[in-house]
Amino acid sequence: MKPAIVAIVLTLWAAQLSAAETARPNILWLTAEDICPNLGCYGDKYAVTPTLDRFAAGAVRYTRAFGITGVCAPNRSCLITGVFPTRLGSQGMRSSTALPPSVKCFTEYLRAAGYYCSNNAKTDYNFPVPATAWDECSRKAHYKDRGPGQPFFAVFNHEVCHEGQIRVPEPKYQQNTRRLAPDQRHDPAGAPVPPFHPDMPEVRRDWARYYDNITAMDYQIGDRLRELEEGGLAEDTIVFFFGDNGTGLPSMKKWIWEGGIHVPLMVRFPEKWRHLAPAAPGATTDRMVSFVDFAPTILALCGVTVPAHMQGLAFLGEGAARPREYVHAIRDRMAERFDIVRVVRDPRYQYHRNFMPHLTWSQFVSYTEAMPTMRAWRRLADDGRLTGPAARYFQTTKPVEELYDTEADPYQVNNLAASESCRGALERLRAECARWMTETGDLGLLPEHEMVVRVDGSTPYEIATDARKNPLPKLLAAAEVANRMDVGRVPELVRLLGDKDAAVRWWGAIGLVALRDGARPAEVELRRAMADPSPSVRIAAAEAIGNLGDHAAALPVLTDALKHDAPLVRLAAMNVLDRFGAAAKPALPSIRAAGMNLKDPVATFFDRMVKYVPAWIEFGKRESDQE
Repeated sequence: MKPAIVAIVLTLWAAQLSAAETARPNILWLTAEDICPNLGCYGDKYAVTPTLDRFAAGAVRYTRAFGITGVCAPNRSCLITGVFPTRLGSQGMRSSTALPPSVKCFTEYLRAAGYYCSNNAKTDYNFPVPATAWDECSRKAHYKDRGPGQPFFAVFNHEVCHEGQIRVPEPKYQQNTRRLAPDQRHDPAGAPVPPFHPDMPEVRRDWARYYDNITAMDYQIGDRLRELEEGGLAEDTIVFFFGDNGTGLPSMKKWIWEGGIHVPLMVRFPEKWRHLAPAAPGATTDRMVSFVDFAPTILALCGVTVPAHMQGLAFLGEGAARPREYVHAIRDRMAERFDIVRVVRDPRYQYHRNFMPHLTWSQFVSYTEAMPTMRAWRRLADDGRLTGPAARYFQTTKPVEELYDTEADPYQVNNLAASESCRGALERLRAECARWMTETGDLGLLPEHEMVVRVDGSTPYEIATDARKNPLPKLLAAAEVANRMDVGRVPELVRLLGDKDAAVRWWGAIGLVALRDGARPAEVELRRAMADPSPSVRIAAAEAIGNLGDHAAALPVLTDALKHDAPLVRLAAMNVLDRFGAAAKPALPSIRAAGMNLKDPVATFFDRMVKYVPAWIEFGKRESDQE
């Protein structure tokens, strides 16, 4: 062959090889808000989901997919980064953290590799959306706007099944569900009320609406799949369908029992990309998957190197990691209420470590309280008419540990933590919880305001593994002493109260708060702590002194905190005043004057409390948030 012809042939051959090497799948994420696997294809006989049932027949269905927590914003921060919220400092609902330069949204890596990335439309990451995260992010964002031949990653979020849509006025509800045929509407009489909810008309109505909204979402999913097909893209696109957290009903959403974190996940692979699938179309897999795994999985499917800082494991593609042994979940500040819970789950057992056991599960969260189910449930509790599993949520304290056999007890109502036959599982999962917290740099044992202060020009991510700023072994040990609510440990709590680290001192004060009158031997030290340099310690010490009956000494500390520049400090003080109830009446003028009127999410929650806490203190009634 002539040299010129050889050169042409070699050039064409190289181009073909290059095209083969760079051929990459499109990825389409179809997300649904606030749902567990309540779909027909998951065996739910009350559900009406024909589109998703057909989709499941051509997809791989995951039976053990879990969010990081029971609410969207911390979950979304994890999904988009592949990093646990407790490492990012994004664990509060809602909070406002900052990413270090080394941590990017995974779509930034996709864009750098040539992908067109569109998001329609929710972000809610608990940090500002980087300008480089999306080619387009709006309610008009669409993969059709990409360049010729350009692969895409596209997200379409479906809000019709969100918690707030269950309790909308009737006209709005009818508009949301207008496409449902009469035989697709759910009769409340047949609603599958779980044992932890009271069986009441309001509860059945909310459950029926929840399922109606899922059917409405099913129609919308059909629109997206049809659009993909009509655009000739179905055979080039891997499609994910999943929920962003669990069911949008009380004690499910915002919580980390089964109903808060177990989500549906299905992935459909076209023939072209079937070699990347873990099983045949229509199959199920019991592989445990966590939201922290999604970012590395998408990068792996698209042929993009997974950054070392990502904390998840790719579960699909030729580079998939070995199946994980455990999934982990968290619960920290939920809107205006503080809490700290860590969860470890293996294929059978789910373990909870409650770091604030002196606080009830049913703290008043104004947004949740607008749900008819919550109002009816709380009325029963106030009247003393709750029994059985439905009464658990209103117990005044929580156990330090919970353990559930998810096979025998799918609703997780029978706590086996004290069962001798389950001791091995308890000890194994307890150790895994501490290991995971330490290894991942969990920031949650710092008071949230203290975390912000310690950042000091850096980011939460960067201080998480700083043994000086986040001394996790020491904090875990302090929490262990504080959480046992044992009057015999008062001397140890007093020693904690004298530690040089403010976060350790805070745990000492929290342990004395939990003891209530049992903290009296530490009264002198607590009074001294009300002048501590740390506002978090001052507020906790004031609560402990109030619990000893001296509200006159405690209230000035708290009302002074209501003037603090930091919304988190104000919010912590307001929580204590709310717990004091009628004893906080002298503070009412300060509370009513304390509004911040800022766009900061924590300030917004504080302003909500400014509106409803006075009525609780003065009249014993709270008003729910009607948003």
